[in-house]
Amino acid sequence: MPQLEQGLVQVYTGNSKGKTTAAFGLALRAVGHGFKVFIIQFMKGRGDYGEIAGLKRLLPECQLENYGAPGWVKKGQASPEDVGEARRAWERAKTIIRSGAWDIVILDEVINAIWFELLPEEEVLEFLEEKPEHVELVLTGRNASDMLQSRADLVTDMRQVKHPYEQGIRARKGIEF
Repeated sequence: MPQLEQGLVQVYTGNSKGKTTAAFGLALRAVGHGFKVFIIQFMKGRGDYGEIAGLKRLLPECQLENYGAPGWVKKGQASPEDVGEARRAWERAKTIIRSGAWDIVILDEVINAIWFELLPEEEVLEFLEEKPEHVELVLTGRNASDMLQSRADLVTDMRQVKHPYEQGIRARKGIEF
């Protein structure tokens, strides 16, 4: 039985820290209320991300799958492996969303996958119209286009005011990753 009568589309974007953290905080809150949450991470196929281990503690109500090639993607220079991993993630995401079995689906870094030209934005925008009514969909990543923002029901733009990196403090395990 779905938890929501009306699922919305949320976008967490901007150039500051906190997009994934906000989405996963939503997942934690939702699981606490008996919701089922599925998370698909784009462009994070390999790495020591603490959220992967942490979210395993919420199984089976919250599940996470991650996709992506190792290393960084350069805009306009994506490898066939980068594109293939994004495509695999997108196909899996569509299957999960269409199933209607999950109350919330989080597509972490899908906006980056669009910006880095791994996925066509038009395809993502068109698919939003197929989303089952009761499924809440959360999209994260920098550089959300005006079109994507206008289609969303909620848009949060994370704006950096100050960051420890500016003081030479490197990313810290358990805090930034």
